[in-house]
Amino acid sequence: MGEVKEQPAGSRRPAVGREIRRWRHDRNLTLARVAERSGLNIGYLSQIENAKAIPSLDALGEIAGALDVPVAWLLVDSSPAPRLVRAAERPRVTAGGLAAATEVDGGTSRDLCIIEAVVPAGHRTGVHAHAGDEHHVVLSGRWRMTQGEHTFELDAGDYLAWDPSIPHDAENIGDEPGRMLIIYPRHRRAELADPKA
Repeated sequence: MGEVKEQPAGSRRPAVGREIRRWRHDRNLTLARVAERSGLNIGYLSQIENAKAIPSLDALGEIAGALDVPVAWLLVDSSPAPRLVRAAERPRVTAGGLAAATEVDGGTSRDLCIIEAVVPAGHRTGVHAHAGDEHHVVLSGRWRMTQGEHTFELDAGDYLAWDPSIPHDAENIGDEPGRMLIIYPRHRRAELADPKA
């Protein structure tokens, strides 16, 4: 049986007890059944689940085997809630007056920014350039995407990626407003330029 150890000041212990209990309930197993499968003492398992004991790596491996999950799953803290951004709560993004653009992820994503741009028929974003990879998914409408000497016409469902450091433009060549998702690294914010500016 493992011993209870004090946590060094300022450190954060993974919530393995909570995860073990969650997976045990998910698998419809009693503590007695996990003890039987793992070869560990039921009292020790109870202490682990209640954050009164820290399992060794060997014990954690036995528990994971008894629960039929990878050991890493017991180290993942599932307590942070998923992030939800309602469509009506999306922040608006500068769009040069030509497009309605909102930040789909609401700024909650640590590594990506996802913008939904709505461009009226016959309008364009304007030639612009910036750093970072840029990905486009056409949600509706017909688009002409131009980057340097390359021009593509895209329809709903089409995907296009390019190096946005090369000047580029997106034009809605359809008869109705066009919608597109634009995805790029979080370290920069897209700004759709007004070609008249």
